Amino acid sequence: MQENITYVLIHSPLVGPFTWQLVEQMLVSQGLNSITPELLDNTNSTLPYWQQHVESVVRDLAQLPQKESLVLVAHSGAGPLLPAIRYRLTHSIYAYVFVDAGIPRDGLSRIELMKLEDQEWAEEFHKALLDGEQFPTWTEDDLREIIPDRESRQKLVAEIRPRSLSFFTEPVPVYDEWPDAPCVYIKFSEAYEWDAAQAKQMGWRVDELKAGHFHMLVEPLTVAKLIVERVQNLLDASCRK
Repeated sequence: MQENITYVLIHSPLVGPFTWQLVEQMLVSQGLNSITPELLDNTNSTLPYWQQHVESVVRDLAQLPQKESLVLVAHSGAGPLLPAIRYRLTHSIYAYVFVDAGIPRDGLSRIELMKLEDQEWAEEFHKALLDGEQFPTWTEDDLREIIPDRESRQKLVAEIRPRSLSFFTEPVPVYDEWPDAPCVYIKFSEAYEWDAAQAKQMGWRVDELKAGHFHMLVEPLTVAKLIVERVQNLLDASCRK
């Protein structure tokens, strides 16, 4: 049973909440508690992007009863935010689930994390940002292969949030004693092979699906079931202790 557990589905700062909304619908249809907070930011703010995004999540979760334990589920660029989100929450955390997501490293920026994974590619990407380019600038055609459904593709593209150099170079903190709950990694795409390997080295449960980066929009029920199963595995293991 998963009473008093709420799944918090956190989208990448490069896209919007639609990323997780189909999975949220699947979870709710199974009688599970789920919420998809929206990561908001304002370019006129003096706060770094990561802090604005953390505060967005905290505001959205303020409505939840304190008795709720949270499962923080991060996709893609939301992964490095999990320690900072946890630091600001007063709810207990039952588990962290990384879904094709970056793994936090204290004080490193997103571009520095990329350089750990693929130095050559990241150097080229950094140069493009220094030249004034933004990322991502995906079109519907770019995503046609990994998101076959036209409506889903359109909704995702409508929420894309291109970012410039300052977003990718700000350091993101990891606070002491993180992780304070079990971590699970679910890999969809080859782009996150390095992160999945890191998760294995740390002793996390790792599941690998041969899929596209936005597989939650292609097979939301499959993704929802896998997340729930992994949390149930943790519950069963704790009951046996």
